[in-house]
Amino acid sequence: MRIVTWNCSGALRKKLDAADSLQADILVIQECEDPNRSTKGYKAWAGHYLWIGENKNKGIGIFSRKGAKLTPLYWTGAFQPSSTSNLTFHLTDLKLFLPCLVNDDITLVGIWTKEGQFSTFSYIGQLWLYLQMVKNQLNGLKAIFCGDFNSNVCWDKKDRWWNHSDVVQEFSKLKMGSAYHHFHKEDYGSELEHTYYHYRKLTKPYHIDYTFLSNEMLATSKTAIGSASQWLSISDHMPLITDFRV
Repeated sequence: MRIVTWNCSGALRKKLDAADSLQADILVIQECEDPNRSTKGYKAWAGHYLWIGENKNKGIGIFSRKGAKLTPLYWTGAFQPSSTSNLTFHLTDLKLFLPCLVNDDITLVGIWTKEGQFSTFSYIGQLWLYLQMVKNQLNGLKAIFCGDFNSNVCWDKKDRWWNHSDVVQEFSKLKMGSAYHHFHKEDYGSELEHTYYHYRKLTKPYHIDYTFLSNEMLATSKTAIGSASQWLSISDHMPLITDFRV
């Protein structure tokens, strides 16, 4: 199976040929518009898909390109950071996470982390909170978490327990790992390939997009990242392509 995550930087309806060139079984695309409220051509191309967003022009979509069945999951949950805190986070408040079942077999969560309601738990903090609320449901399941995390170990802060490194540890407890780091045998924060170029400048590269797989799929996985020479003209993010056996 091939799964591709790509932040298309908007207007996916104008980039369908580029998306098709990835030859994915499943596309997880951030910053795309809702096909149901866009052009007829885009809606026809989308076929079997799931989508959520804060407005019709920018959300996250999961698109089945080769017949895979996608079934939405409607999880609920809450988390209180400490027993002395009056602050409670609810799953529905976190942004943006799109969970589904693939072929009634694999749990897939599409991700586009955002600042959220509380800036202290922004971006990677949103994912950390999400994992606290759903990890009991995931334990022992075949699972994929992929998307634009907007995060890297290089931005870890010493006074927090929800840094990128902490999220990696949470995935490890679920017997999951990053396909890119497994395949390339690189340390987190020392990536040699980049998925994002700030302001589309080659001098400002970062690795902030990830696909985490359950260990049984991780063992067979290989990854590639789209080249800046091909993709930078249409997005500041490069597609992260992951192949694995199911």
